[in-house]
Amino acid sequence: MVKNNPRKRPIPWIRLSMVVVLVGAIIVIAAQILDQKLHYTSTDVVPGPIVPGTQYPDEAFTGIDVPQPIDFSHKIHAGDNEINCMFCHTYARRSKVSGIPPLSKCMGCHTVIATEKPEIQKLTAMWEKGESPQWNKVHDLPDFVHFTHQRHLKRFLFDNQELDVSDAKRVCSMCHGDIAEMTVAKKSRPLTMGFCIRCHEANEGPSDCTKCHK
Repeated sequence: MVKNNPRKRPIPWIRLSMVVVLVGAIIVIAAQILDQKLHYTSTDVVPGPIVPGTQYPDEAFTGIDVPQPIDFSHKIHAGDNEINCMFCHTYARRSKVSGIPPLSKCMGCHTVIATEKPEIQKLTAMWEKGESPQWNKVHDLPDFVHFTHQRHLKRFLFDNQELDVSDAKRVCSMCHGDIAEMTVAKKSRPLTMGFCIRCHEANEGPSDCTKCHK
């Protein structure tokens, strides 16, 4: 006599996938909330230059110091000498990323400028060895977040009739803080999902999830 084997129940892959995604989202959101509570400081003043015709969150964020191979001073370059941010970060106006300048661009000036300074001598030594500084990321968004520098520069700079291209640092300050007053870059905005959503709501940005998450 042959026993009837009970029918195997199919694995609910769709339901299981939804649970995994939900748990992952909860973990990410919890991590962002914890990180913001550790570093967030309330302020009534938006630090850095103001961009005409825009509103953005006035949240400050005390980020950690990220060590760099060269103590590059944004204050000297973007502040004192008023070098446009896009001169070094050339990809920003046409790409998702802002881009890091090649060492050849640095040496275009520093073969003759400030050659006696220790940090420039370190830079020159790398140049002569055919090496490049291994910069460490300061503003590092999760892989599932797609922020586009090009789109934001177009919206707040190139399409802004009250600004000139030379005012790029005023737009950059919305997310990066007043970088022209910093030495080595430091994270000074929380850049959480809530921060971005509040900025989008204030400036009529898209609310479709797929615009930032793909």
